[in-house]
Amino acid sequence: LKRLGTAELKDYVVHIICMRGRFDFTFDGNPFLLKSGEAMIISLQQLLEGMRPSADLDVMCVYVKSDFLELCTPRSNYGIKGALALYAYPVMQMDGRRFEQLRQDFVQIEQRLLNTENPFQEDILICATQMMFLDFFDIHAAQNGLANISFQDTDIIARFMQMLEHGDYVKNREVGYYADKLCVTPKYLSEVCKGVSGRTANYWITRFVIIHIRRLLKAREMTFTEISDLFEFSSPAYFSRFVQKHLGVSPTNFRE
Repeated sequence: LKRLGTAELKDYVVHIICMRGRFDFTFDGNPFLLKSGEAMIISLQQLLEGMRPSADLDVMCVYVKSDFLELCTPRSNYGIKGALALYAYPVMQMDGRRFEQLRQDFVQIEQRLLNTENPFQEDILICATQMMFLDFFDIHAAQNGLANISFQDTDIIARFMQMLEHGDYVKNREVGYYADKLCVTPKYLSEVCKGVSGRTANYWITRFVIIHIRRLLKAREMTFTEISDLFEFSSPAYFSRFVQKHLGVSPTNFRE
C-alpha cells in the first residue's frame, strides 16, 4: 500500500481490498474511509492526499496498468457507469459472500503472477483480471442497479473520458471541442453523459480543470498568472472568478 500515489505507479489503476484495520484518506478534496470488508478502486492516484493507515491495517492491492486494463475490460456496457461513479466515491461496501469472492480473485492473480514458467501466463492473467473486474461490476451493480447503455454510447463516453484523462481540458474547456472529436453534436454528448452519470459533459470538463488547478495551487510552484496562462483564461481576473465559483474561495485564500 505504501506505493499508492507514487510517481512510478501513476499510470496504474489500483484495486484494494481491506481484511483488517482502517485506511483514512482524502480523495479529490473529500475525506474517505476504507475499513475491513470493503474495497476500493482508484484510477486517478494524483487525487489522493492525507493517507493515514491504522497500525493493524491488512490489505491486498492489485495495480493494473492502463494499457493492460484495456485488454482485460469485459465486453459489458456496465463498466463505464461504474468507472464514472468511482470518480466521486471510490470505496465500495459489500456482503461477506461478495467480499470473499473478490479476495479469491486477488489470490488467483497473485498466484498466476508467480507462475512465470507457464507459456500462457499473459492470457491467463487477462482472464483472471477480467474475472476480478466482473466481480467488481457485480458489487457496484448490487449497490446502484444495472445500466441499460448501448455499446455506441459506452464508446463515446469512454473516449470522452480518455481525452480528459490525457489532459485535453487544459486547453479545451468547451463541449463543442470534444463533440467534434467524437463526431457527435454537443447536445448529444451532454445527453449521453447525463444518461450514464447523471452529470453533463460540461460538468466533467470543469471537474478535471478544477482538480488540476487545485493541485497547482497547493503545489505553490506557479504564480496565479502562470496558472491562468496555462489554462488560457482570458485574464487573471477571470481565472480568479472561476476559482471562486468552483472552489468557494479566491486563489489567494485557497493558498492561505
